[in-house]
Amino acid sequence: MTALRETAPAKINLGLTLGPLREDGRHLLVTVMQPVALCDRLSLSPAPLGSNGDITICEGVEGENLVDKAIAEFRSVSGWRGAPLQIEIEKKIPVAAGMAGGSADAGAALRLLARVSAISDPELLMAVATELGADVPGQLEPRRYLASGAGEKLHALPEAAPFGILVVPSDRGLSTADVFAEADRLDLPRSGAELEARQAELVGALAAGAAFAPLELLINDLEPASVSLAPELAWTLDEVRSAGAQHAMVCGSGPTVIGLFDDLGGAQAAALALSGRTPAPFAVEPWYPSPFSKAGPKRGSGQ
Repeated sequence: MTALRETAPAKINLGLTLGPLREDGRHLLVTVMQPVALCDRLSLSPAPLGSNGDITICEGVEGENLVDKAIAEFRSVSGWRGAPLQIEIEKKIPVAAGMAGGSADAGAALRLLARVSAISDPELLMAVATELGADVPGQLEPRRYLASGAGEKLHALPEAAPFGILVVPSDRGLSTADVFAEADRLDLPRSGAELEARQAELVGALAAGAAFAPLELLINDLEPASVSLAPELAWTLDEVRSAGAQHAMVCGSGPTVIGLFDDLGGAQAAALALSGRTPAPFAVEPWYPSPFSKAGPKRGSGQ
């Protein structure tokens, strides 16, 4: 069997409005999810002879991978009993960085599993993705979405006009669960009515394919919680603003900080200005699905 391959683009959150807890313990939220041209690569092949089960290989990532859970959940829900598989991940997206690297890999793994099993039922795949985590549904068919619910309700948005993104990674990780817990401690969640109003405002602002919403809507409600747990992020945000970003924010639950620019050149100049940092900042553009594949090659720069 020839190895099957999929691209897993990272995503950034262009604003995130945090709402109250649901009965299942997850927070309601509204966010714009934008894939970017920083991609992991996954390949699927038969597991070596004698293997007792499926294998995930991801150099530099220790412990159970979300791809392991994706395979197990897919087999459980679909009833597929195919031979053991091996999925190898070429990792480019920073780990525990708020850029949905694990979720992107899980979404790509589900696409691979649908191909190898010939089980491509969208409802089944969405059910598996939702069980895996709030960011995974938006990674089944990566594109620009307005996500609501706990991230599983997706409203496709038009492709954005080109713009540049400065990505400033951190040498530490932040647990998403810890950041949400800190947000609760700081009493950051908004009411359901505020959440609905923000959703309507964002849909209207982005309906024509604007690069990003007006700055007053580009608010990440998780940012104060991330800064509370990692105070150095306040300095990073100031650095990004000083480098010329139109807007700087913590990406998702952090600790990655992003800066938004009118074009890639501006983001590249800012990355050069901040090149003394470790890990080194870099510039990317939005990632777009190929017209020939639901999750195909990207347009623009990146890895």
